[in-house]
Amino acid sequence: MNDPKSSLAQVRERIDSIDRQIQELISERANWAREVARVKGEGLSAIDYYRPEREAHVLRMVVDRNKGPLSDGEMVRLFREIMSSCLAQEDPLKVGYLGPEGTFSEQAVRKHFGHAAYGLPLGSIEEVFQEVVAGHADFGIVPVENSGQGMIQITLDMFLTSEARICGEVELRVHQCLLSQRESLEGIQRVYGHAQSLQQCKTWLRVNLPEAECIAVHSNAEGARLARHTDDAAAIAGETAGKIYGLKMVANAIEDRADNTTRFLVIGRSLFPPSGNDRTSLLITVNDKPGALYDVLSPFAKRGVSMNRIESRPAHTGKWQYAFFIDVSGHIDDESLQAALKDMGPVATQMRVLGSYPVALP
Repeated sequence: MNDPKSSLAQVRERIDSIDRQIQELISERANWAREVARVKGEGLSAIDYYRPEREAHVLRMVVDRNKGPLSDGEMVRLFREIMSSCLAQEDPLKVGYLGPEGTFSEQAVRKHFGHAAYGLPLGSIEEVFQEVVAGHADFGIVPVENSGQGMIQITLDMFLTSEARICGEVELRVHQCLLSQRESLEGIQRVYGHAQSLQQCKTWLRVNLPEAECIAVHSNAEGARLARHTDDAAAIAGETAGKIYGLKMVANAIEDRADNTTRFLVIGRSLFPPSGNDRTSLLITVNDKPGALYDVLSPFAKRGVSMNRIESRPAHTGKWQYAFFIDVSGHIDDESLQAALKDMGPVATQMRVLGSYPVALP
């Protein structure tokens, strides 16, 4: 009869052996990353080495090779952290986001850039754009769309005047928590939260805290910081914010939709080459006239370009002028997309490529 203790010892010995191999290979990968820096030349910063199209290609291969038992998302997370640490050996990327510390925007930074990147918490979405364009941040992360509440208009409006380019996208599953100094709902008179989060939880709030005053603040982490100082208040935020600000979790997963997901954009200052599975975001302005929308969309159909999303906003350039934000499949270098934009030229008063970037990974 086999000795269970002996068998367990053998399993643990094998795990230890594998761990040593993994560590040796990670160190070897880090040395080769230094070799890339040497070949490219001295005096460059992290942004000069960062190639989102290359990173996306590597991570897609990770997904293709994955046979379990870990999920694709877990494997991508592990490899992204390795890549993040290798890139940051000399100079970590500086990434701006809507702060303070503990926001879902910060979680999106960590999901996309890993924990070796330097997160720069900023006071507003406008400030994230400004710091990126000014070169004080290498990249920025801004929320653009929620699966239940739709587009975030301030982010779209910033693209009307900002020179920032879209370099990537992140999809983050959002679980909202009710955080407070209290351990129960009893006695909670005020609930702080970002306007989007309050909307995402409005049914739960109406049923469970019908008398509480809902107060919108500029970020969920700011709400948690306010709730920390008041014993009759609570905040809607993520679990991370509760740990940072020392609040108890009164209720978890209070979002009204089980699939509550926020899409974030990575903004930078440059366009990058194709990754093989890309999306292109366009800003097109037209005058208000019959058939204007048809004139904008028909070239895509004619050239076989698949449109993923369209949103209109006042263009802020003149009365009754509108800007269309359009996402299409493919990279701006694709011949079919180039042909569609050429066909559209006579009907558009303005046409800008906001970015061509890899489609979000798990």
